[in-house]
Amino acid sequence: MPQPDVVVLDYGFGNVRSAVRALERVGAEVELTNDPHRAAEADGLVVPGVGAFAAVMAGLREVRGDQIVDRRLAGGRPVLGICVGMQVMFAQGDEHGTLTDGLGEWPGLVDRLEADVVPHMGWATVEAPEGSRLFAGVEDERFYFVHSYAARSFPLDETADPSRFTPPLVTWADHGGRFVAAVENGPLAATQFHPEKSGDAGAALLRNWVQSLR
Repeated sequence: MPQPDVVVLDYGFGNVRSAVRALERVGAEVELTNDPHRAAEADGLVVPGVGAFAAVMAGLREVRGDQIVDRRLAGGRPVLGICVGMQVMFAQGDEHGTLTDGLGEWPGLVDRLEADVVPHMGWATVEAPEGSRLFAGVEDERFYFVHSYAARSFPLDETADPSRFTPPLVTWADHGGRFVAAVENGPLAATQFHPEKSGDAGAALLRNWVQSLR
């Protein structure tokens, strides 16, 4: 079978080279580009991100990344967000009291962790939900985090008809309180941790995602 075609979106923010190498190692054919046509048409799109929520959003909008993500998801085409690339999928980010609109794919707010030590940096286990495809085989492994902000809740529409709406699978971790560590929501998946820095467990998770593109 041909290798899945993956684009890592290059918009000036993110540890993109390590993400490219990690995806190549698990069987993807990877291109780093901000070309909107390539990003729209690839089998999978990866949105990396490091630094500040507002700066990442500005960088995404500059290369029309907000439109690319929206159109891909509307067409059921897979997207994977990593670190701040996950955070911007939420409705808003709060940095030092300043609110910035995110991509709005999920409701909720990203704000500063309430912990004695911030940033949260290092290896941690996660609580993956039953049925997770992303964490298949690595449910009990540790992953590498480096962040000061996170979504600390995941609001769901309790009025939605469960026969017509499949709720997202939300994975949690803890640092001074629970926060969202990953989400699987149809074609959109994302991790707060860095799978490309998470050794064998991260490689297995990326392999699960790449194989889902076939």
